[in-house]
Amino acid sequence: MHDDADSAVATVGAVSDTRGLDATRALSLAREVLETEASAIRTLGARLGPAFVSALRLVFECRGRVVVTGIGKSGHVARKLAATLASTGTPAFFVHAAEASHGDLGMIATGDVVIMLSNSGETDELTLLTPHLKRQGARLVAITGNERSSLAQTADVHLDAGVDSEACPLGLAPTASTTATLALGDALALALLDARGFSTEDFARTHPGGMLGRRLFTRVSDVMRDRGAVPSVRIDATLSQALAEMGRRAMGMTAVVDGRGALAGIFTDGDLRRCVDRGETDPATPIASLMTRTPRTIAPDRLAIDCVDLMEAPPKVMQLLVLDASGELVGALHMHDLFRARVV
Repeated sequence: MHDDADSAVATVGAVSDTRGLDATRALSLAREVLETEASAIRTLGARLGPAFVSALRLVFECRGRVVVTGIGKSGHVARKLAATLASTGTPAFFVHAAEASHGDLGMIATGDVVIMLSNSGETDELTLLTPHLKRQGARLVAITGNERSSLAQTADVHLDAGVDSEACPLGLAPTASTTATLALGDALALALLDARGFSTEDFARTHPGGMLGRRLFTRVSDVMRDRGAVPSVRIDATLSQALAEMGRRAMGMTAVVDGRGALAGIFTDGDLRRCVDRGETDPATPIASLMTRTPRTIAPDRLAIDCVDLMEAPPKVMQLLVLDASGELVGALHMHDLFRARVV
């Protein structure tokens, strides 16, 4: 993860001879890149030990804020690590190393833990910050590729993210080193998640927007059609009456209830097709003899995404009836309701 990679590339300048795209060569190089980066992560895992546990404990016991900093490509990885920590139960934020010495140092206080990322461990913007951070009472975790570097020696805990080589064929672009540091940061964040007992519900609270939030936060009661909008006929109804109710409510089914209003079964478009196949199309046929007596149901407080598993289980269905704790029919939903709510 060369912090001066951009300037190095600028020095190289534009390539004068253009090879053109060779599919075989491109695929070979791509596979080599992936193998180099995968190997870097495997090697990193084998090196994990007491230092990782010390860093984990330092962040876990932090009573201040967790600050992640870096510059260049290390800065991009640092931003991602701060975001991952914040979304998995460890409040954290990113401070740009260059801006810290121009006023942003005031964002860091006694009791904070600062995670510093630098492949070389000699990045000027970071090494110049360390005495100021220590004077302010912050604890330091350095993630570098050089255990003998200035940052590694001055930090309270050093994590070794060194790699044997970059995946870049020129040996210039930060590739294997950034991948290794990113993976090590993820390992730290997820070990903290586990130590804090961070749950699915906690995750939902930090991800209320987007597909992820909808899947983890939306309940059946949020997307179902209430009882008054659910197609329903009495158990003594005929096929003709059931079809009329299905057409009026347009859910592709009707619930069937007994004399007390309790659920007795369901009659769906699929049931109708099977009736046609069997030649049972007399409009006067009692619906009780044609309905499915064990319909799939779900509780209103279940996650809406759970409906998908129930619907997809063979044989697939497009509708679910919603029953409360006492078994009373309180609503229903169609797969299209899940699409409209953007749960799936």
